[in-house]
Amino acid sequence: MAYDCSFLADHLADEQFSFGDDDRDGHAGDWGTPDGERVRPDAVCWPESTAEVSAVLAAANEREVPVTPYAAGTGLEGNVLPAFQGISMDCTRMDRVLDARPADFQIDVEPGVLGSGVNDAVADEELFLPPLPQSGDISTVGGMVANDASGAKTVKYGEVSDWVLGLEAVLADGTVIETGSRAVKTSSGYNLTDLLIGSEGTLAVVTRVTFELARRPKQIRGGRATFDDLDTAAAAIAATMQAGVDVATIELIDPLSTKIANAYSGTDLPNVPTVFLEFHANHHVEAEIEACREIFENYDADRFEMAAGDEMDELWDARRNLANAMIAYDPPRRPAKPGDITVPISHFPEIVRYAKARGDEYGLDVTTFGHAGDGNVHYNVLVDPNDEDELAAGREISDAVVQRTIELGGTATGEHGVGQGKREYMVAEHGEGSVETMRAIKRALDPKDTLNPGKIFPETADGERLRVD
Repeated sequence: MAYDCSFLADHLADEQFSFGDDDRDGHAGDWGTPDGERVRPDAVCWPESTAEVSAVLAAANEREVPVTPYAAGTGLEGNVLPAFQGISMDCTRMDRVLDARPADFQIDVEPGVLGSGVNDAVADEELFLPPLPQSGDISTVGGMVANDASGAKTVKYGEVSDWVLGLEAVLADGTVIETGSRAVKTSSGYNLTDLLIGSEGTLAVVTRVTFELARRPKQIRGGRATFDDLDTAAAAIAATMQAGVDVATIELIDPLSTKIANAYSGTDLPNVPTVFLEFHANHHVEAEIEACREIFENYDADRFEMAAGDEMDELWDARRNLANAMIAYDPPRRPAKPGDITVPISHFPEIVRYAKARGDEYGLDVTTFGHAGDGNVHYNVLVDPNDEDELAAGREISDAVVQRTIELGGTATGEHGVGQGKREYMVAEHGEGSVETMRAIKRALDPKDTLNPGKIFPETADGERLRVD
């Protein structure tokens, strides 16, 4: 259904909205949206202030026009796809660092600021924002907050939500609210900050984020270890975490993923199970490294070596490029569905083994890599999207892996959000009572379902919208 969005001219300057095909095409999905599933919005707008966000949302809500918040478009689950058309609200022009308070380890930023931009703003103070995802240099903080993003350093520093002190946000009807405070703790009232984090723009549009920052560690060491066997590598990682070794990053990459990374990035990683490591400390970092080395050697690691700075940068670049490398590796094959499951650490070896076994059953390649220290596995089933049988098999493998993850007490999505891609698992993971509670919150804050409709809830897969009758 097409909507009349001409009212945007009443609230924004001419250069702040567009009905042009190119702009609409550019906001028809995210990085992970297949071409055949993209949906063009009726209009795109670029607000530059909280007041403008409020005015547009109030006007759209009055007319029941859907509004889908848009950030950098780097998501993988269709989180920013305008499922019911309407307006794509692009917040990337709200990209100011509003205030930095190094004495309090805090910074206020608008949603369009890149994650790397936060770090750049406080670099001279030797501060940083630890939980940035691998895509932090191309992803905005608004998108990170919307999906409660996390990354390679989550094992030590936690998720984005652990570093948000407060938000300014605009509700569906245009009401501006502020959540949290500048205090590092509070027990005052409902935790509205955590309610909005991870809500994927279905409850409000975030217009300001107050982050807590950390002091850059004085000692940073990185390296890698290799194993003959993937299952043994996964077991070594689980044992390291269970032993309480203080690692900042511990990433597992399977042999096929290293081969793909080498082809794309021009690196020479050995095509064997490889673990990337990084240690952060202010004192005695060598003790943590040696503790990890001892455990890995007990699991028959072939080698365990610390790298020079430039060499480690090259290794991490290869890891960061894996998403693009998967598509470029063997066209037309590409991932059937993005996987970012997370399990309790004791089940990490089992879920890696399970994903590989399901691929072997169907004769399809399944890559496994990811932030292993927190139980996170990024898996990809490589299929020819033009082969219906192969594509169906890829989806069956992915579904089996997610279902097994939930059985093990894990989650269908560790960091990419639900969007459209993981809606079908919500009841299995949370139970009908919890999902209905989520519906009640959505209906209370957005009774006309104008904010990012078509996401999170399983029934929206059938084209329904949540409304209060």
